[in-house]
Amino acid sequence: MSHLATIVFKISNYSRLKQFHAQLIHYSLLHDNYWVAQLIGHCTRLHAPPSYTRLIFDSAHCKNVFVFTNMLKFYSHLDAHNDVLKLFDEMSQCGVRPDAFVYPILLKSAGKDGRLLHAHLLKLGHCCDGYVRNAIMDVYAKNGPVEDAHKVFDEMSERSVADWNLMISGYWSWGKRAEACGLFELMPDKNVVTWTAMVTGYSRVKDLVRARWYFDHMPERNLVSWNAMLSGYSRNGFAEEAVRLFDEMLKARMQPNETTCVAVISACSSLGDPCLAESLVKMLNEKGVKLNCYVKTALIDMYAKCGNLENARKVFDELGLYRNSFTWNAMVSAYARTGDLDSAKELFDQMPEKNVVSWNSMIAGYAQNGQSACAINLFKEMVRNKSVRPDEVTLVSVISACGHLGALGVGNWILNTLMQEGVRLSISGNNSLIFMYSKCGCIEDAKKVFEEMETRDVISYNTLITGYAAYGHGNKAAELIYMMEDEGIKPDRISYIGALTACSHAGLLEEGRKVFESIKAPDVDHFACMIDLLGRVGKLDEAMELIEKMPMEAHAGVYGSLLSASRVHKRLDLGEFAANRLFELEPENSGNYVLLSNIYASAGKWEDVERVRGAMKKVGVVKTTGWSWVEYHGEIHKFIVGDRSHEQSESIYRKLAELQKKMRSAGYVADDNCVLRDLEVEEKEEIVGSHSEKLAIAFALLVSEAGSVIRVVKNLRVCQDCHTAIKVISKMEGREIIVRDNNRFHRFSEGLCSCKDYW
Repeated sequence: MSHLATIVFKISNYSRLKQFHAQLIHYSLLHDNYWVAQLIGHCTRLHAPPSYTRLIFDSAHCKNVFVFTNMLKFYSHLDAHNDVLKLFDEMSQCGVRPDAFVYPILLKSAGKDGRLLHAHLLKLGHCCDGYVRNAIMDVYAKNGPVEDAHKVFDEMSERSVADWNLMISGYWSWGKRAEACGLFELMPDKNVVTWTAMVTGYSRVKDLVRARWYFDHMPERNLVSWNAMLSGYSRNGFAEEAVRLFDEMLKARMQPNETTCVAVISACSSLGDPCLAESLVKMLNEKGVKLNCYVKTALIDMYAKCGNLENARKVFDELGLYRNSFTWNAMVSAYARTGDLDSAKELFDQMPEKNVVSWNSMIAGYAQNGQSACAINLFKEMVRNKSVRPDEVTLVSVISACGHLGALGVGNWILNTLMQEGVRLSISGNNSLIFMYSKCGCIEDAKKVFEEMETRDVISYNTLITGYAAYGHGNKAAELIYMMEDEGIKPDRISYIGALTACSHAGLLEEGRKVFESIKAPDVDHFACMIDLLGRVGKLDEAMELIEKMPMEAHAGVYGSLLSASRVHKRLDLGEFAANRLFELEPENSGNYVLLSNIYASAGKWEDVERVRGAMKKVGVVKTTGWSWVEYHGEIHKFIVGDRSHEQSESIYRKLAELQKKMRSAGYVADDNCVLRDLEVEEKEEIVGSHSEKLAIAFALLVSEAGSVIRVVKNLRVCQDCHTAIKVISKMEGREIIVRDNNRFHRFSEGLCSCKDYW
């Protein structure tokens, strides 16, 4: 026995624990309650597997209170609360009477039901015990109401430091800053835990100045104190401060642990500094810091954000069987964030278990990298899967994807699905709805969501302002700028760009001037918007003067606005000037060549058109293919000019021929100015007659219900001929047709367009 008693104090790892276990079997002591309780205690300390620990527990034939208590502690350390409650029932059935040490464990696992247990303990008279009382306070401090915890605290004749600390932390957890500070001032004897609770509390409410004050004034600090301040900086976006504090920590000869590493690595991730990341990893290796799976997961995220996917994947592969859901998600997210969607999807498909974060990472990856249809299809798969419930993060990504595609039907279905799942929308969720409705031609619905929001931020305003800009609602966009200021929300550069664009699309020169002059420090994009506005209203010489007066170098957007205006107002001189500057700034942009060709074609200068086409070929620039698409029964149907690949192509062209015949009878004549070749009239009419938006509308007329709204999305600007043709079609067919091109919305109804032929 003395030999075993000596060995038990030398158990330092799981391997030695099993050796000691074998010794007990050898001496036939495995059924002895004392030794079983000892073994279970070491299992808790060394994080032994639950199955192994339960085997030891079951080996005791007639278990006493110590065996049960140690097994309860083991489950409690694992946060296996259901196992704690089941074991307590088993203890009662065995007739083993619990002592006061059992009840704190039970209270921790009871959660909100701890109130009922409190009443039971009052009857049993156990509430006089200090540990039990502290555990009861902890139940109320964590689950509420925290005021009931204070009642228990007030009833104590003697209060320990632990009781004071628990109350201070409890008040901070419920955001009751004044009460926490009041108790801190009243507390007679403060220890390092007390001061650390104040650091953590102020960090939680994002008051890092006060948190640092308490940290600096601590009479003594331990590792937990340093970690609290480091985590506060890291979680609140003060990455540089976190790195500086970590340097101070090392100078103070404080040995970092895993929690320290996660906080500092997260800070390095925010900075995205690869040199800093490498020096940190080198330091961790030199210090011999053990990197557990949480630290390695943070490393994966850090490497990914620093652009080092190779090292991120290396750490991921090293983890092997120790990968958990956090690790898998970090790697999937890393690939998705950098646009390597094939690698992200490959890992996603290999994941042994996917949670909502896994699905969200992949859906967001598709949505943010322009693969909106893939994002929507993956969401549909997630819904069919039924093992994971979507949340608001899912909604933000997939609803935004619907907005980009103009897929209103799918968007409404997704919204209804998420509402049925009980997903509640925060500001971010509502902002994504404003975006979707704006992009799908439902600006009134977007406005309704905006007006019903209890709290709005700058993104809410910017999204609606940008929506108004696409519809040419200049006055409404400008009004939102002034409304922002009234609500104490400061407009940012995006706000002003949206308002100026809206004024430009509506031809509101004076309102645009007023907005522009209100910007304290306009940047180059604001100048580009103002030049666009001047150009659209025909003041090209004034636009040119503004370019010359700009305090910064003009970028492609400035000259692009001038070139577009030159095409509209047939200013060949300024068009050539702007185009030549654009060829220098962005030689691979085919749109600039096309605009200049349009100017030459309108003037009948076919030799110059061919010269521009030759220049395009010389530098290897290919004209961007124009697409138009419509949504039908949850699917996106895409068309290009002259497209005959659609399964209903024959019916589409027959419908188009019928429309053209009726249109000609109504006086419509095709405008062939957009054809950049010197062809016969019949050939030109054939080309413009099968433009992608016309094909999309013909398809929609075939499959949609009579009188329903037709919504078309186009990746390029709608041409003059299509604009005229769609006006005629809207009147002939009695349909409202909404077309979103890459510049703005056009709402056609009764032969008129919402843009009033000004775009």
